[in-house]
Amino acid sequence: MAATLTASSGFVLPDGRTICYRLSFADDVKRPTILLAGMLATTGAVWARVVDELHRAGFRTLAYDHPGHGGSAPPAVLSTNTFEAMSDDVLALVKGLLGGRGIEPPQKELLHAWIGCSLGAATGVVFAARHPGILRHLVVCDTGSQSPFAAGGPDAVDSFTPRVQAARAAGSLAETLAGTRTRWFGQAWLQNPAHADEAGRLQALMAETTLDGYETCIAALLAPGFDLERHEAPRLADCLPPGGRVLVLVGEKDEPLPPAMKTLASLIRAGFAAKYGAAAAEKSVRFAVVPGAGHASFVDGFDAWCALVLPFLQS
Repeated sequence: MAATLTASSGFVLPDGRTICYRLSFADDVKRPTILLAGMLATTGAVWARVVDELHRAGFRTLAYDHPGHGGSAPPAVLSTNTFEAMSDDVLALVKGLLGGRGIEPPQKELLHAWIGCSLGAATGVVFAARHPGILRHLVVCDTGSQSPFAAGGPDAVDSFTPRVQAARAAGSLAETLAGTRTRWFGQAWLQNPAHADEAGRLQALMAETTLDGYETCIAALLAPGFDLERHEAPRLADCLPPGGRVLVLVGEKDEPLPPAMKTLASLIRAGFAAKYGAAAAEKSVRFAVVPGAGHASFVDGFDAWCALVLPFLQS
């Protein structure tokens, strides 16, 4: 069945830039809201199949485009972008769209959950720590947790800047994004006729990434202050409400992330253990591997991913 998407709209941020979003069931405040934040070089449309499943489960969804992606404008100075700045943009969006809509008890938080993958997952962790009280649960998928400079010190290898330089030199992201899809899914998946429609859809929506958008989001990934392991993960227990939970997922084939994401989950769990005790922490923070999936685990591991996420959201 073809995936369905709500038409996109624009929201004007406090600095005058526009952030593009898709909000489903806008007038149905009884449906808990799930925010969806995707990978670098994708738009909110990447979640189309997931949106269908969430609708069937009784939720409504809010998906947005990263700066310089789709209909969202980049910052005036590309190098100044950070995860903190992007999380503040999303806060303005969420409060602007949902803050006055009378969310009814027992759901006090404006967001039932934030589901993020890669860039969107890191933004979600920063958002939860920076803006407590807005979301209840957090699903963190397939993300690096530190800039290369935070992780490796002065001898760290920066694999991002050469990609930006190559795309600028070519005047196009086409070759860069083709390489990205290969890293995420592998040629076998991309060339499988059974995946032709989804692969074509991904190629089309990724083509909505601008060079400025790619560069400014890379700037956030390279920022020396980007270090979820040190700054945000240990504090999440204090930033989510009582009963708030965290699900950390990684694709089985998403090397080298599985060990790193297991470490991230352990750091989050340690914070919960310190606040609520070890037994409660084991229930509140879960780590799982999505079998056979790569970096975009909700795409090539769709069924297994949904089998993990939907019960987490509904329990």
